[in-house]
Amino acid sequence: MNVLGIESSCDETSVAIISDEKLKANLISSQDFHSNYGGVVPELSSRAHLQIIIPLIKDALQKSDLKLNEIDLICSTAGPGLIGALLVGLTFAKGLAYAVKKPFVAVNHIEGHIFSGFLMEEKPEFPYLALVVSGGHTLLLLVESFSKIYKLGTTVDDAAGEAFDKVSKLLGLGYPGGPKIQKVSENGDPNKINFPIAELKDTFNFSFSGLKTAVLRYVQHNYSDQKNIHDKDLADIAASFQNAVIKALVKNTEKALNNFEVKSISLVGGVAANKPLRNSLIELGKKFNKKVIVPRMEFCGDNAAMIAFRGLRIYELGYESRLNFSPFPSLAKEHFA
Repeated sequence: MNVLGIESSCDETSVAIISDEKLKANLISSQDFHSNYGGVVPELSSRAHLQIIIPLIKDALQKSDLKLNEIDLICSTAGPGLIGALLVGLTFAKGLAYAVKKPFVAVNHIEGHIFSGFLMEEKPEFPYLALVVSGGHTLLLLVESFSKIYKLGTTVDDAAGEAFDKVSKLLGLGYPGGPKIQKVSENGDPNKINFPIAELKDTFNFSFSGLKTAVLRYVQHNYSDQKNIHDKDLADIAASFQNAVIKALVKNTEKALNNFEVKSISLVGGVAANKPLRNSLIELGKKFNKKVIVPRMEFCGDNAAMIAFRGLRIYELGYESRLNFSPFPSLAKEHFA
């Protein structure tokens, strides 16, 4: 079966083709101009998706040595994400499916991330814990099968990636925050400043708002202006903040490992590209003798390969989406038990 996937939930336009379970193409066009504005501008994002989506589909077909009429299934992200951006990919996918008379499957963006580990040679084993860490979501999930996903915990305020972006802006490092803070942190002491880690008792939930505020108060108390922070101090602040985020993520994952019997752990989402976080999860896996799967960098961020893969699994379960399917901008509750 030849599956075409389209992803346009935020600031990456991506088209992928999976042919007989093999990934033939995974093309990603990133909208780097958003860094000029300190964050994603929804209207500009939507326009950029419109400009690149057709060329990407043509290039993906050519790279896969396939013609459009040879595609058997068309999948697209339906949410969560920016509503205008979602509409571009979703509407195009539905129109394409109608024109070539092929089935269409709408895919939850987060579910794409959850199963992105299956794009690797070494794959997660059911049941497994999925730690989803991205700019908009932080989730800890128990994944029993392709059809059974149980939400153990989520963030009660800021997502981890959002906290990275806000602290990066506070420190004058720019957008996107994750890569900026990781780079600066390489020269810092992660134990220099004891930033707080939220204690949410009897729950697997996360909270990063207090940590973000603690960094703000530390800077305000010690420096008259962010421009006056010496490079070494800046590195220490960034490293200590990053360390606190990682400790919070690892702490709840360890708590889940003590409460649920799983065969593996999968770290997914854009923030999964963070090297110290990856290393910490791998060490945690060794402690519990569990296999840890972290997707390659191209599968951590928003990509269509994970959408095509998830769409195919949904189709195999007997589901197909109507062509009047509407996008959902936020995480739909019915997707998780």
